[in-house]
Amino acid sequence: MSSVRWRELSKKGGLLHERKAPRNEIYCRLSARHRHPPPSSLVTEACVVRAEYLAHLSPRGRLSLAIVLLASIAATLWAVVHVWQTAPSRHIVLASGLEDGLLHQYAKRYIEILARSGVTIEERITNGAEDNLALLQDPKSGVDIGFTQGGLSQASDAKDVVMVASLYYVPLWIFYRKSEQLNYVNELRNRKVAIGVPGSGARSFSESVFALNGLTPDNVTMEPLSNLPALIALRSREVDAVVFVDGADNPAVWNALRDPTLSLLNFTRAEAYRRRLNFISTLKLPSGVIDLADHIPEKDIDLIGTKVMLASRKDLHPAITLLLVDAAREIHGRQGLFEEAGEFPGTAQVDLPVSTDADQHRRFGRTILYQYLPFWIAAWGERAIIILLPLAAILLPLFHYLPQLVRWHVRSRIYRWYGELALLERDVAARTGDLPRDKWEADLARIEEAVARIRTPAGFASEAYTLREHISLVRRAIVARGHSSPAEPREVTRVS
Repeated sequence: MSSVRWRELSKKGGLLHERKAPRNEIYCRLSARHRHPPPSSLVTEACVVRAEYLAHLSPRGRLSLAIVLLASIAATLWAVVHVWQTAPSRHIVLASGLEDGLLHQYAKRYIEILARSGVTIEERITNGAEDNLALLQDPKSGVDIGFTQGGLSQASDAKDVVMVASLYYVPLWIFYRKSEQLNYVNELRNRKVAIGVPGSGARSFSESVFALNGLTPDNVTMEPLSNLPALIALRSREVDAVVFVDGADNPAVWNALRDPTLSLLNFTRAEAYRRRLNFISTLKLPSGVIDLADHIPEKDIDLIGTKVMLASRKDLHPAITLLLVDAAREIHGRQGLFEEAGEFPGTAQVDLPVSTDADQHRRFGRTILYQYLPFWIAAWGERAIIILLPLAAILLPLFHYLPQLVRWHVRSRIYRWYGELALLERDVAARTGDLPRDKWEADLARIEEAVARIRTPAGFASEAYTLREHISLVRRAIVARGHSSPAEPREVTRVS
């Protein structure tokens, strides 16, 4: 309906439509025209308007709004508690190995490096790699990380254990007295062999290789001796051969390599072992690499070996995993007898599934937080971003559109009556014959009574007043039809 036509109808009806704008509406208009309104006044106005929205919401609307707000508060509290609970632990337990082995020496290095970041490592001495894997698979053991090696488990058998990184190669060293010539592993049949204590990586590796050569406890006496005690037993002729699975820096291996009375078995069929067992790597010990002056060894020796791994429980905090990868790079990243510089730590799968956090950290390095912030602050910040950013992406739009939803709710309560009023108006305009004035008046009174019960904030007063004025127009149309001929419909200006 045009404003000119509206004013004409208003004058004919004798109604006064010039009203004084509410104080809040005048203030809002003035504020909208002001280029730089005072910030405090804008905040106050926003608070007043939202308070009016709440005051005029129905009980059901208030309940819905309360549910939304409570859910938002609960989500925020959950996020804060989750960030707090998932903070990295300052104390972890490492399962290492025998005290006279390299794993114990490496454990000391990890303890030293992680202490720089405020993480305390408690070392638990074990018999070796197989024991360590069993402890990691036992949720009640209290062990968080441990050294293990290839060939002890398959990915399908691993229970909540992942590989953080592979660290270095460990050959299978088989030493025997020079007075006895050995060319193949199966020539150990009917002999005494020290293959390591139960739970050690040496014993597990030996049993796998022996099985390929038809050697079993029925035809080989397998003595549970490791490292220096095994070497002493070989020198004193208590055993015929010893098996070590460790780096060349192991004191027992180092002494055996320099002992002129002992020989090291050359694995001439090393490639065959690699083809049969996927965790085995072929290695070569070059001539003179141990001691060039004394020609140790005198010729190139082919060996087989596997990789030592640092494994952890699957639920180890990612921040601790990153520290372990950095420590492994510092300890094992240099060139060795069998390793190229930078080859380790590696995240290529050996047998255990690889930690996703460790693999990403090795490939992409430290995040910007860890580059410029202390470890603990960076760890907290990273977890907060991961949790709070998606939460903010949900809550901020929710609170942004909440006032609009409230406005739509208030206006819908006003506009819903325009439908019934338009139907009544069309009936009044088009009806012929007997006119049901009583019914029209009753319907109009019902609509007017319902509209009077609508509580609206000051910002929606104009819509409420306009609806009441339209009701007055329809009432005048009913009165006009009562004075006109009932046989002909009368033109009535429709409510727009």
